[in-house]
Amino acid sequence: MAQALYRKWRSQTFDQVVGQEHVTQTLRNALRDDRVAHAYLFSGPRGTGKTSTARILAKALNCTGPEGERPCDVCPTCVAISEGRMLDLIEIDAASNNSVDDIRELRDKVGFRPSEGSYKIYIIDEVHMLSNSAFNALLKTLEEPPPHARFILATTEPHKIPATVHSRCQRFDFRRIPVVEIASHLRHIASEENVQAEEAALTAIARSAQGCMRDAISLLDQMTSYGAEAISLAQVHQVLGSVASESVGGFVDALAEQDVAGGLQLIHKLLLDGASLQEFTTQVVEHLRGVMLLQMTGESGLLDDRSPETVKRMESQAKRLTQPQTLYALKRFGEAIGELKGGHQPQLPLELALVEVVRGPATAVVQMAAPLSAQPVPAQPAATLAPAASTPAQTKAPATEAKSEPTAPVPLDQAAVGKLRDQWNDVLAAVRERLGMKHQAALRAVRDIAIGENAIALSFGNNKFAKDMISDPETLTLVSTILAQFVGRQVVVECLEGETATLSAAAGRAVRDERKSDGPDPLLEFAVSELGAQVKDEKKGKRKT
Repeated sequence: MAQALYRKWRSQTFDQVVGQEHVTQTLRNALRDDRVAHAYLFSGPRGTGKTSTARILAKALNCTGPEGERPCDVCPTCVAISEGRMLDLIEIDAASNNSVDDIRELRDKVGFRPSEGSYKIYIIDEVHMLSNSAFNALLKTLEEPPPHARFILATTEPHKIPATVHSRCQRFDFRRIPVVEIASHLRHIASEENVQAEEAALTAIARSAQGCMRDAISLLDQMTSYGAEAISLAQVHQVLGSVASESVGGFVDALAEQDVAGGLQLIHKLLLDGASLQEFTTQVVEHLRGVMLLQMTGESGLLDDRSPETVKRMESQAKRLTQPQTLYALKRFGEAIGELKGGHQPQLPLELALVEVVRGPATAVVQMAAPLSAQPVPAQPAATLAPAASTPAQTKAPATEAKSEPTAPVPLDQAAVGKLRDQWNDVLAAVRERLGMKHQAALRAVRDIAIGENAIALSFGNNKFAKDMISDPETLTLVSTILAQFVGRQVVVECLEGETATLSAAAGRAVRDERKSDGPDPLLEFAVSELGAQVKDEKKGKRKT
């Protein structure tokens, strides 16, 4: 029976461990100086070499070869460990041996001296699966093991390990292996196995493994069984359900050009071709991440795992997309990955994400469509007015005689809200023409809108970046001018944080104070006529009703 490639090419010496030099170098120095700890904790993602490194350390501790060459991988002890027949190497799967009885059995046997080598090595894989009682039973042995015993704990979830265990071990964190290093190792394996493979195909396999060497080698093994003379990029795409980088780049181009129709047509084509939309969306997020890195740093060297053609295309897209657009697209498509799990219309989450990234969040449209008349208007504070008489008269008082202006918000104009809502896309188009795409993208973040007689309030949710961009005095003046054209009157614009937009009295005064009015104050008239208030004439010492 043929042996799986990931088992055949498991690292046997420290030199063969890929991408974990910070771990292997430290262990080598500890072996050289005879300072090997009694307990280690190896943590990190799956398939990054934790168990393989634990076995290599077990080899080095029991190796009979020259001191500076351990493990030699040729002595009887090293060969026995490689073949899995070394009695003094005990590997325990904590996922299936997680009870306190299993640990008690281990504790009872740990005192026996090794039968073949110098040390008895216990490797406990997935140690986070042990129960609390099992951890407690292990503590004393882990803290003071016999001189001939060494413990190596391996886990993918170190946060589940009790602090009492952490403090008794030396911890090494294994990192995800970079794409370049995985592709280089795959190239070496393919060469040794006499397998022809395109460079682009190996890079695609390495990228799909997401830092896991075992997954990458397993996929390479799967590709060799495909039956073709050479492993091609098209073959990798077909097996993975992914698509060519050209399709991903074309989709991001559609975002940059705000071409919803083009993006939807591409999604439909991918669905007909049988591509995995979840894998495609993952590729889009990876591509947008590259665009974001270019926008934030301008360093193309951070994308060394991408082809020069792809990097050049990303640089073009980074100039056409604004930073807010890119960040929102990353967030929205990232959410869509988890939503693409089948259903009657499996492509719908991706299509909705596309539309929302280009046209703006649906929540903004829903909140703007809500009838603002349903929002309660706060009552006028009675403390600012004189006590009402028993039979209040509804006469008008001159505005010049009022000493204090009511501080209640300006009444909402529902008709203006409806008009502005219907023409919101035209507003965004006008903003783009006058101010550019980045200000248009900032206005897409508006979550709610309120309109008074002479003021408009825009709420941006928790998007402080977009709010601050529009709040710039020069920008705010131009936005006010554009909005005034759509509501048909001069307005003052306020930018707020939060989900609900509310008009403040200050916004109403900002406009009214600029106008000269010889007539009565409308707010004062409202207080007298609707609330039965009285106005005190300070000059004549009497009240007018």
